[in-house]
Amino acid sequence: MKTLQILIADDHELVRKGLRAVLESQPGWKVCGEAVNGRQAVELARQLGPDVIVLDVTMPELNGLEATRQILKAIPQAEVLILTMHESEKLVSEVLAAGAHGYILKADTSRLLVSAVELLAQHQPFFTGKISEVVLRGYLNPGKNGKSAAGPAQRLTAREREIVQLLAEGKSNKEVAVALGVNVKTVDAHRANVMHKLGLHSVTDLVRYAIRNHIIEA
Repeated sequence: MKTLQILIADDHELVRKGLRAVLESQPGWKVCGEAVNGRQAVELARQLGPDVIVLDVTMPELNGLEATRQILKAIPQAEVLILTMHESEKLVSEVLAAGAHGYILKADTSRLLVSAVELLAQHQPFFTGKISEVVLRGYLNPGKNGKSAAGPAQRLTAREREIVQLLAEGKSNKEVAVALGVNVKTVDAHRANVMHKLGLHSVTDLVRYAIRNHIIEA
């Protein structure tokens, strides 16, 4: 029987230890790696090729949604389980749009983690009862026009979303340029585009936007 390879990504060490203990208590399951931020999660996923990735939605440097997009682009056969403290129709829709097929609240992790990973390993979606209602009501059954409105976050490019997070975390344009491997002028241009698209006028506005959209924690 093939060993199920699982990657964990959460910026809190105690959470990672707890997740590892629960997951590795299951026969045939192995945690092949641990990441402390979204960017490291993407790198490890590319290196290790896990079957299932358990991702915290709010992580430094690259949040869980952006990490999901990049991971599934690199290894589309993988399944992603998003962990979050937040329960909202908007966030569920963004999780699904990013390509993740699993979403559980952190408060339910000890009770539902094993069941969620079991289903995802079989390429079946997993959502808690309340989240399933949100999915059915909102994402899978859009309005009469058959279209679901895209929020501001979806109108940004992937690189712009990365820059929003890094700037909101307090990094300077130069630090963002180093982190992304681009020049400062490129960051300046992206930053200007972001502010224009979102109708923001200051870094404070950008931080508020990032907190409101669960890109960073307050």
